[in-house]
Amino acid sequence: MTTGSFLSRERAEKIREVFGTPVYVYDLKRLRAQAEAAFAFPNAFGLTVRYSMKAASNAAILTIFNRMGLHFDACSGYEVKRALRAGILASKISLNAQEMPADFDDLYKKGIYFNACSLEQLTRLGTHFIGDEVGLRFNPGIGSGQTAKTNVGGPSSSFGIWHESLEEVEDIVEDCHLHVVRIHTHIGSGNDPEVWQQAAERSLKLAHHFPHVRRINLGGGFKVGRMPGELTTNLQKIGRPVQEAFEAFAEKTGRRLHLEIELGTYLVANSGVLLAMIQDKVSTGPSGFEFLKLDTGMTEILRPCLYGAQHTIEVLPRDNTGETTPYVVVGHCCESGDLLTPAPDKPDQLQARTLATAQIGDLCTIGDVGAYCASMAAKHYNSFPEAPEVLLDDEDEPHLIRRRQTLDQMIQNEMPFDF
Repeated sequence: MTTGSFLSRERAEKIREVFGTPVYVYDLKRLRAQAEAAFAFPNAFGLTVRYSMKAASNAAILTIFNRMGLHFDACSGYEVKRALRAGILASKISLNAQEMPADFDDLYKKGIYFNACSLEQLTRLGTHFIGDEVGLRFNPGIGSGQTAKTNVGGPSSSFGIWHESLEEVEDIVEDCHLHVVRIHTHIGSGNDPEVWQQAAERSLKLAHHFPHVRRINLGGGFKVGRMPGELTTNLQKIGRPVQEAFEAFAEKTGRRLHLEIELGTYLVANSGVLLAMIQDKVSTGPSGFEFLKLDTGMTEILRPCLYGAQHTIEVLPRDNTGETTPYVVVGHCCESGDLLTPAPDKPDQLQARTLATAQIGDLCTIGDVGAYCASMAAKHYNSFPEAPEVLLDDEDEPHLIRRRQTLDQMIQNEMPFDF
């Protein structure tokens, strides 16, 4: 899958005419292609592909993946209910949450899968549902992340039950007569396949302690190339050693474990672009920078100012002279951190990009925004409304899948107070 924009200037202009800017644009063909690639992940005794819906939770995307046969990972009770409203069966939803929902008992009774992510969560489940089946999310003691903020394993991470707490887990399981049927690990969104394979081996070692385990969920975090020269994880290459490890486990124990993987970024990142307009230009002189100000920013794409994440940016000039200019690209918020071209992994450091020479009013695309952009934005900062979302069908025709928010919708829950 190539990085960057899949929009020509002509199609981008048509989308602006109908939907305005900024607007997220997703490509159905790419969504399907990535899902098909995930289904081909090597496995020994069966595979379930779960979509980590926090990456992009629009109902249209959930529906597409549901019809293709994916299952789903939710990280909050609200995500569970969002999936249910999209028509997804409770039995296809797995909940892994930092915070147990207040209405957990009701959701659990609907038939969702649940992986306890702490000793407290395991105790709560065992107290309310004695004798039930349960999954356990462990922190295997290692992690992998492009930055510390995307590393969810190891001693600096609060995600999952620390692997050295195994005896306490076994005591709770015994006291509550629980049956541990799933082991879950997820170490982060890094790009080191060896670390991921080590986590898989540790997951299998944990399975030795629980004779009823039938499934191992190894999470995801597979790297996708967003910038030129960045490689996307080869699922066949990373999956073969895992398949062999499952086969060796079966030969040793007689237990044929079903594999689950849990993908977000891999499925949707390269399937979305953010279409914006250049609404202003500013120069700070020969020793400074040339700035392009867009009509979008951290209100639609928070990753650059949060992580120093890198996204392709392409100017679509109306008058393409072939000239280029080094620009620092910034957002529309009154916030110095609203920076779209930071240095890699350094969100507070400006780094110019050489782009087509631009004029005010030209369109601009920000590539590979399908994951953790619409679903993870600085919502309503400076009272900017939520941007619309559009899906291109198989014939590249755009369909609105989320309307642009209005000011009335933004403030509808505010209550007047008479001083």
